[in-house]
Amino acid sequence: MYRLWVCGCCGALRPRYKRLVDNIFPEDPEDGLVKANMEKLTFYALSAPEKLDRIGAYLSERLSRDVARHRYGYVCIAMEALDQLLMACHCQSINLFVESFLKMVRKLLEADKPNLQILGTNSFVKFANIEEDTASYHRSYDFFVSRFSEMCHSSYEDPDIRTKIRMAGINGLQGVVRKTVNDDLQSNIWDPQHMDKIVPSLLFNLQSGEGTESRSPSPLQASEKEKESPAELTERCFRELLGRAAYGNIKNAVTPVLMHLDNHSLWEGKTFAVRCFKIIMYSIQSQHSHLVIQQLLGHLDANSKNSATVRAGIVEVLLEAAAIASSGSVGPTVLEVFNTLLRQLRLSVDYELTGSYDASGNIGIKIIKTHEERQLQEAVIRTIGSFANTLPTYQRSEVMLFIMGKIPVPGVHPALTNAGSGGCEGTRMIQIMLLKSLVQVTTGFQTTNMLTALPNSFLEPLLSFSLMEDPEVRLLVLTILLSVIDRHDNTPKFSSISIISDISVLKLKVDKCSRQDNLFMKKHAQQLYRHIYLACKEQSSGPQHFETLYTLLALISMELANEEVVVDLIRLALALQELAQTNEESLSVYNRCAVHALSAAYLNLICQLTTVPTFCQHIHEVIEMRQKEVPFLLPEDVFIENPKLPASLEKLEGDVLFQQSKITEVLGGSGYNTDRLATPYIPQFTDEDRLSKRKSIGETISLQVEVESRNSPEKEERTPAEEITFETLKNAIGKYPSNTFPMFSLSALPRPPPSPSGTISSGYGQTQSRSVPVYEMKFPDLCVY
Repeated sequence: MYRLWVCGCCGALRPRYKRLVDNIFPEDPEDGLVKANMEKLTFYALSAPEKLDRIGAYLSERLSRDVARHRYGYVCIAMEALDQLLMACHCQSINLFVESFLKMVRKLLEADKPNLQILGTNSFVKFANIEEDTASYHRSYDFFVSRFSEMCHSSYEDPDIRTKIRMAGINGLQGVVRKTVNDDLQSNIWDPQHMDKIVPSLLFNLQSGEGTESRSPSPLQASEKEKESPAELTERCFRELLGRAAYGNIKNAVTPVLMHLDNHSLWEGKTFAVRCFKIIMYSIQSQHSHLVIQQLLGHLDANSKNSATVRAGIVEVLLEAAAIASSGSVGPTVLEVFNTLLRQLRLSVDYELTGSYDASGNIGIKIIKTHEERQLQEAVIRTIGSFANTLPTYQRSEVMLFIMGKIPVPGVHPALTNAGSGGCEGTRMIQIMLLKSLVQVTTGFQTTNMLTALPNSFLEPLLSFSLMEDPEVRLLVLTILLSVIDRHDNTPKFSSISIISDISVLKLKVDKCSRQDNLFMKKHAQQLYRHIYLACKEQSSGPQHFETLYTLLALISMELANEEVVVDLIRLALALQELAQTNEESLSVYNRCAVHALSAAYLNLICQLTTVPTFCQHIHEVIEMRQKEVPFLLPEDVFIENPKLPASLEKLEGDVLFQQSKITEVLGGSGYNTDRLATPYIPQFTDEDRLSKRKSIGETISLQVEVESRNSPEKEERTPAEEITFETLKNAIGKYPSNTFPMFSLSALPRPPPSPSGTISSGYGQTQSRSVPVYEMKFPDLCVY
């Protein structure tokens, strides 16, 4: 009796806050928190906020004791009480209470029992969602970042418990981010020391759930269990983290992703790496997209000597990232993006030819597989196109010029490799790769002004490549021209050469030729005609070349044709017929028949576009005669898998040929220029014997300048210039008094623009002779070094 009295007396002397705390605990922990007493404790805490820190300290003391005694029921009650007090109290004194609360959460997280870890995490998450009225200057969450990251990697034996621990860890990290990301007084959660723990932990769980993705492609189809999987929760947390990243934090958030993919060899598979960066690109603010792309480009450079599969994986990720990035978000260093990709192309060609990552030619440690390098090269080319599609027209034009300037020219650029004959082969390979890149960049290219789309600095070197011996190079050049010229998506309608009886079935889109288009043709038409003509003289041209040439002629007719252009195109078609007829180039039977068929198909098209009935009648009569007597001169018998050709092709005469005189007569009656029609087309230079033997673009350009200058059709004989010496000039100037000598400026004299051919344009298709000094000549950029 005495002992009870002493305890009761001591109990009455205990501070009120301790009595209120003690009263919330029932005798049997199974009964749970005593709600009525909890309400009293909460009211007391709100009435006397200065006691809040003591309440927290006392609850912490009781919880530590209960944990040590394994009285887990009371531990749960203590945490529930803490949660309720946190939710109710937002006074200035809450900071000290939070310290006690975090100390208790830490105690639970350090315990070996999974249930206690999960209990502590749940309390921390509730706390993280509370917006505190006052900031804390001294609170640290370093322990929680480390502990929650460990829980994300839990390897607990029981799979269900392991899943619960991992999910608790993910929730905990999400809570830390929410609590700290907008609090300037906290340690910066974006610091590498934290990101290097948080991001890999999330990626580990994201990767572990890859198998469930295919089973539940839609959230509506997913079961409740799958909805709560660690992978699903991780993705939500990862997206939230990235969505909160400001401009200066993007790098620290993305760098651990790159390191994780490196460390676990996840680039090769590509699937997971692509998934990660899709999440990143869709989650960050769109104006920050270029920062991610720049990091990927830098990482690609850093892995330049890694295996082709790793580089290809990074390039595939770049491809996906570029497709997601909004228009113009590649950033201010647009050309640097393409410079990096082109550098990777060049390196890949080097590796393929030398079989080594070592530029000195020593045998590399890693074995280089040609097919893997080829896959990488194709991936880089696709990525270049993907980046180009995000750019506005003016930037895409800059990229076209930039790539053109990178194409190696023998004798100007150094050889790519030093491995025996690899230099020439390397040059050819990189030429093809870069032209393929240009095809990607120009695909879908739309411009209203052809002069800006195809400036001299781009068109001249491009057309020069069309004179190369390599048939693949020539075909790529023609494809690029088609992409730029076609502004109404007519190209697919001419994918094969055929005699179309009624072109209305093609539903062609034809607009009136604009003033800019007329200017473009006035300036460049003769170049285009010449290169089309010379392309038909190539022995190595195949069906694809002729089909592409036919499409090019058709597009010029619809996109860039005025009356003068139409006349010149008809003259060109007739000149091609004459080329196949005379066969001065000793072309094969197939090539001669192909040129005849190309000419027939195009004249059939152009006559219907001009809508002159008598012109159409003559063309159709010749075609009908060919169908009866020489069907091998029509595309249907030539451009097939097994062409039906004669053993030899004799000189043709009569009704199977298109007659220039007849066409001149019928078109002249419809108002066309009969003088021009009656004049056969002759290319601007005729030294094709030497041209046909050229093997490099360097030879072609230099020869073109020489031949055009020497073989200008209206070149006049020039008398030898009188030798002028210093004495001659001195005597001439002496004839004038000093006060009457005319003052003039050389720059003020009228001077027509110089041209590489040494001629001055004086009208459409007309030239007059002029001697241009070398220092005034405008050479293509690729020829200047």
